[in-house]
Amino acid sequence: MLLVTLVWSDLPVARSSARSRSSHALGHIFHVCRLSMVTRNNMTPFFAFSPAQPLRPLPDLIPLRIPVPIGDRNEIGMNSDAPFHSMTTDRAQPLSTALTTAILPIALLTAAMIGLGFLVTRVLPYVWPFTLEDEAVRALVATRTPTWDRASDIVSLLAYIPGLSVALVGAVALMRLAFHRWRESLFVPAAFLGQLVVFLLTSRIVARARPTIPQLDVFPPNQSFPSGHVSAAVAVYGGIAVVLAMHARRTGHAVAWWVVLLVIPVAVAISRVYRGMHYPSDVTASFIAGLGCLWILQRAMLRPAALETSHES
Repeated sequence: MLLVTLVWSDLPVARSSARSRSSHALGHIFHVCRLSMVTRNNMTPFFAFSPAQPLRPLPDLIPLRIPVPIGDRNEIGMNSDAPFHSMTTDRAQPLSTALTTAILPIALLTAAMIGLGFLVTRVLPYVWPFTLEDEAVRALVATRTPTWDRASDIVSLLAYIPGLSVALVGAVALMRLAFHRWRESLFVPAAFLGQLVVFLLTSRIVARARPTIPQLDVFPPNQSFPSGHVSAAVAVYGGIAVVLAMHARRTGHAVAWWVVLLVIPVAVAISRVYRGMHYPSDVTASFIAGLGCLWILQRAMLRPAALETSHES
């Protein structure tokens, strides 16, 4: 014989709709009653609910959350704002973190690069050492040979879309396999996109004309400051160096990664000036933009505390 006894003596009478009364009663029953098995003589065991002893926590139970309208919550004494405020806060926190640690600093870096561009092109063009830029570019052009032309073209390809795509895809795949999480893998593409935003806005607003010498490539004439190829090379190859140096077990290994991978942006910078596409100040500013993006996103994505507690799969 199966007997179910429900203790209702302490159940308050809530003046609300049928939904609020039933949900409140259900919660009261689960917190007051205890399920126990009772046997009498040789009779079939039966179940009874009894408030004789306090409840023991059941870790396997998943709490049941029944949505209750705001009006019914007020009638039964529930806080109508707390659950929704918590959910809104949880959703807004990643956006707020991204805004303060990445988006706003990138915007400030862009503004600084635009200011630097106007300073170089409008205020300091007749101030030393900027008065020597034309002579330096012409001296480098005078050393052109077919061999150096081909070599500079090959080096520049490392910072073109095909070369950068291979580096990005390879870095993302290998870092994902090595570290078993996405944080390091996404850092390099994020650095590339960050410098791309800085370059596009700065080059279009500053609109510096390219050197008036024979040019070996064909690109828009008024986008000399800064060099997009150099800043992209700094962000991608420098980003790979950042990740590898952080995970290096010895200081010498970290320095070696930096030296090897920063040789590429330096070579790209020389090749872009050699090919008549930029002034020396253009490529120098590109290093500022690329390294600035790396510093901002390294602090935002690769902080040691974040890496230790990261368990992305």
